[in-house]
Amino acid sequence: MGTMTKKQKLVAEKVDSEKLYSFDEALEVLREFEKMTKFDETVEVAMNLGVDPRHADQMVRGVVSLPSGTGKDVKVAVFARGDNADAAKEAGADVVGAEDLMEDMQNGNLDYDRVIASPDMMGVVGRLGKVLGPKGLMPNPKLGTVTPNVAQAVKDAKGGQVEYRVEKMGIIHSGIGKMSFDDAALKANFKALTEAVVKAKPSGAKGKYVRKVSLTSSMGPGLKLDLSEVEGA
Repeated sequence: MGTMTKKQKLVAEKVDSEKLYSFDEALEVLREFEKMTKFDETVEVAMNLGVDPRHADQMVRGVVSLPSGTGKDVKVAVFARGDNADAAKEAGADVVGAEDLMEDMQNGNLDYDRVIASPDMMGVVGRLGKVLGPKGLMPNPKLGTVTPNVAQAVKDAKGGQVEYRVEKMGIIHSGIGKMSFDDAALKANFKALTEAVVKAKPSGAKGKYVRKVSLTSSMGPGLKLDLSEVEGA
């Protein structure tokens, strides 16, 4: 057997694969790994839910405002004209347009974290369904990304609002901030996200809804959390 790397030694020393950690304990372990990286890692939560998203009545999707922000520069594109376009620009949108923006996206320029549209622009945006849909960027009234108040939607997106969506295997992944955040800020974001997901339990979900929750960082191990950390789980 070859020599273990520093990271492998740290995993062997600090990580108990059978243990269910409290949030505070898991974060303490991840901070040990933080010392080995040279960038500000993202802290991520994975929630394994008892749903089958292939069924419409078991889809879990929504938005939540993280009280401590995300620590990420969110790139926002807005489909709007006239006063709405001016308001979106003033609110900090990175790109604002109409048919010109549609053509740009059709050409493959999709480097955005959120796409917002005023209701009158959905005739234009609708042509982008096959482009934006697979990337989860299609504006949606239920998510607040089709709205007459585009300025507020831009401020929300820039200010710490994140979208969560269950994947094929019934798992939700979401960042809750950066390792440079203090423990209280990360815990507040964790609480906001998990509460939102619990409240979004779909009518078709049968049996146990929240089955597993884990915490990790960009370069750290995945640590299983005790479900008592998730209110209502």
